[in-house]
Amino acid sequence: MVGTVLLFSGCFLALTGAVGVLRMPDFYTRIHPAGKADTLAQSLIVLGLLIGRSHEFVTAVKLVMVTGLLYFTAPTATHAITQATYRSDDELEKRWPRTSANPSKQEGTPNE
Repeated sequence: MVGTVLLFSGCFLALTGAVGVLRMPDFYTRIHPAGKADTLAQSLIVLGLLIGRSHEFVTAVKLVMVTGLLYFTAPTATHAITQATYRSDDELEKRWPRTSANPSKQEGTPNE
């Protein structure tokens, strides 16, 4: 029962993160729900599998290893994507005009 609740909670959180990505106005605010919700959703799903479905020790160890790997790779990937976008700010500004990382390039600033 608890495992099923955790599984559904993880799926709901992943769906909420996807909706958050679609609702945010620019790249820098879109990357936030993508990074946070996916990590927590995957953790809840794996915890639900550990509690509800894992009867073998080897399977439990594999699930814990996958979660540990995700905790290291997801924030690193999010940071790398954000850093690459920040460094190529001119290309980002062409796609989304209000998304410039440089405040002097944004609309409504005194330097226009």
